[in-house]
Amino acid sequence: MTGRTKLSRSQITGFWAAWSGWTLDGMDSVIYALVLSPALTELLPKSGIRATPANVGYIGSVLFALFLVGWGLSLLWGPIADRFGRARVLAATIFVYAIFTGAAALSQNVWQLGLFRLLAGIGIGGEWALAGTYVAEAWPEDRRKMGAGYLQTGYYAGFFLASALNYTVGAHYGWRAMFWCGLTPIVVAFLVLRRVNEPERWERIVSARTSGRNRFAVILSGPYRRRTAVNTVLLAAAICGLWAGAVYAPTAMITLAKKVGMAQAQAVHVSSLGMGLLSLGTILGCLAVPPLAENFGRKPTLAFYFLGMGATILLSFGWAFYLPNGLAPFITVLFFLGFFGGNFAIFSLWLPEQYDTSVRATAFAFTTSFGRFIAAGVNFVIAAMVGRMGTLGRPVAITAIGFAIGLLVLPVGLETRGKNLPD
Repeated sequence: MTGRTKLSRSQITGFWAAWSGWTLDGMDSVIYALVLSPALTELLPKSGIRATPANVGYIGSVLFALFLVGWGLSLLWGPIADRFGRARVLAATIFVYAIFTGAAALSQNVWQLGLFRLLAGIGIGGEWALAGTYVAEAWPEDRRKMGAGYLQTGYYAGFFLASALNYTVGAHYGWRAMFWCGLTPIVVAFLVLRRVNEPERWERIVSARTSGRNRFAVILSGPYRRRTAVNTVLLAAAICGLWAGAVYAPTAMITLAKKVGMAQAQAVHVSSLGMGLLSLGTILGCLAVPPLAENFGRKPTLAFYFLGMGATILLSFGWAFYLPNGLAPFITVLFFLGFFGGNFAIFSLWLPEQYDTSVRATAFAFTTSFGRFIAAGVNFVIAAMVGRMGTLGRPVAITAIGFAIGLLVLPVGLETRGKNLPD
């Protein structure tokens, strides 16, 4: 057996820059979930709205939907990266999400918080597309599949980092201090600009092909039309389900902790530990993706993860949340929900394999971002259901339907097992 291709210093530096950006992206995006309850409890009265549990759930859903709209708008980064380079645009996305996450600490009402989260979402949504595209193109063929799995662990390492910050900074200094911590990725943005080179594949292809064409038109026509449509639906299913679970899990755990008599500070600690456990499960799920995808194929692996996600969403929010003492069962199921949440690593591996270099970032950004528009609509529906039903669990549990839709669409997707990354 021949050894694996040795990574160059530039490839290693580029990977860690992309991983760090993705880690801090995950940290920034989950900060909102962790501070949702205390932030809205303070800001709702300042906005002329009573801070009832139902209103916290309803307004929280609306603000999260606005965040997803920002993610959807991040599709604009794709054509920019295909034209001007992966590393430069990657740095720009990190800078944008860091600035507006920090700015959220200045919010004086829920509408200001919503605006800052929308703008932060534009940066956060673009980072995944750029980081995934960079690693796929910069790493050698025999290493890029594991590279995709390694990269995706960063996002959930960010969950763990945010949980640790909430356990320490958030518990002692409040939700505004958590958003101030979101400024730290600016350092990574400057390092990317100074230290990371563009992938040789991108430089070679872009110099040989015209840059004047409409890249969105390319991925929505010809041989790409069906795969782009399928990928968009699959991403929408994944985002609707996992994000509903991950975003509302801290609030659900705080609710369950208070139900058994815990004080606010203790409940926040429990939710932080629970989110840390979810993060650990997801990291393991990401690392399991490359070997499973190589041995069984991309589509069967995604089907396995979708089945697991649907089951754990139902068990956690539809069952454990309503038990008389459901905190321990909820947290236990949350670990497995995290593992199957590793399905996003499949997209980091699979999406780059379906498109040429000249439109790869555009396709990655479009399919991940457009799916978020759909997810935003779903979250508006969840918000209405939470408000009408006066409960958080059942509306979130219903998002398991998304994974059933994904399983129905998956058979018409393009299987790329055993194929090299196309030029």
